[in-house]
Amino acid sequence: MVDTTPGFPLAVRRRSLLRGAALSAGAFAVPAAALAACEKPSEQGGAAGGGGAVTFGSNYSDEVPKKALADVLSKSGQTVNVNTIDHNTFQENITRYLQATPDDVFTWFAGFRMQFFAAQGFATDISDVWTEIGSTFSDAFKQASTGADGKQYFVPFYLYPWAVFYRKSVFQSKGYSIPKTWDEFKALGTKMKADGITPIALGNKDGWPAMGTFDYINMRLNGYQFHIDLMAGKESWEDAKVKQVFNLWREILPLTQPGANGRTWQEAAQSLAQKQTGMYVLGMFVGQQFQGADAEDLDYFPFPQIAEANGQDSVEAPIDGFMISKKAKNVEGAKKLLTYLASAEAQNAYLKSDPNNVATNSKADTSGYNALQKKAAELIGSAKHISQFLDRDTRPDFASPVMIPSLQTFLNKPEDVDGLCKQIEAQKKSIFTS
Repeated sequence: MVDTTPGFPLAVRRRSLLRGAALSAGAFAVPAAALAACEKPSEQGGAAGGGGAVTFGSNYSDEVPKKALADVLSKSGQTVNVNTIDHNTFQENITRYLQATPDDVFTWFAGFRMQFFAAQGFATDISDVWTEIGSTFSDAFKQASTGADGKQYFVPFYLYPWAVFYRKSVFQSKGYSIPKTWDEFKALGTKMKADGITPIALGNKDGWPAMGTFDYINMRLNGYQFHIDLMAGKESWEDAKVKQVFNLWREILPLTQPGANGRTWQEAAQSLAQKQTGMYVLGMFVGQQFQGADAEDLDYFPFPQIAEANGQDSVEAPIDGFMISKKAKNVEGAKKLLTYLASAEAQNAYLKSDPNNVATNSKADTSGYNALQKKAAELIGSAKHISQFLDRDTRPDFASPVMIPSLQTFLNKPEDVDGLCKQIEAQKKSIFTS
């Protein structure tokens, strides 16, 4: 039976998720074409195949992932016309994009976000592609690529963990120990502040980075199932459990980089690179901002335990990949391209240029993994539960219009938790019952 619970399947365990999975790289991926300010389509790849050129909507707009994707597509043997736009602009316009004149292939996310658009009739069934590629993916990855109707609509390319990143040299020089509990985390932050270091970096200008902190506090405090049910609209945002999440978050705001809503995640990453901040709750793509010796100095630890019953058993590890739009003009070529992108060859090519994630193909080459990649495989593989991230584990019409401004409001004015939760719950009821 297909699990239609929003997000990644429950209790995904080591062997079911990372059965030989390799580490890949990248940041976020999404489409472009029909949106304003798109780049002029650029051809990449070799001779045309699979019925002619394939149009490809991408938000690999940062320098590192953009080059990595170009490297991958250049080896596809097909002509691929790439339309690139930034991640946030695409996410905010995804429905209009898919309703208008979308590209043949577009980058997107596994789990609920994929299921939502498949159910809306915006995606092409690629079950035949999975007949060809299925043997190189675990059952868990296939489940994360399957719609509520039991058909496959998504090809997973990579996944990456969210954790608390830091610089090893800073911890060594100051004698800091890795915190395992919430109290230890706060105590370390207090010590950093006394040492003249801003303890926790945060750049939330684009609205989504703060979601990772909410997710982790909620899963550590209330458990994975409550978190997933909250994302699915089954729990109330006015529940005392949710209010306690915000109240705990308030405890570390004095330790957090001020002005987060005016700072990009990249700028916050640079503050960590420059040793102005001590820790940063983000995805492993943060490594894109570190080069050379600085990259070797980057490390991370799991988000600390809050409730002993939940320990550190849940990990945020979003899966990025590709879909074919329902309005694709070159379905044959698009399916051929997705078959290639699912291959170990394609994922190996990507991770060579952007080694910040975990590849999904079980035959991908793991011999060249760096220390962070090896650690990522262990962190994800040992997790009892895998979440996909707030804006992927819930409806898109709730994540962006409601939760982005709500969390930004909280960061600016954290005192009125009751009022904030009341507003979120009212909007949730309206959206989930419509």
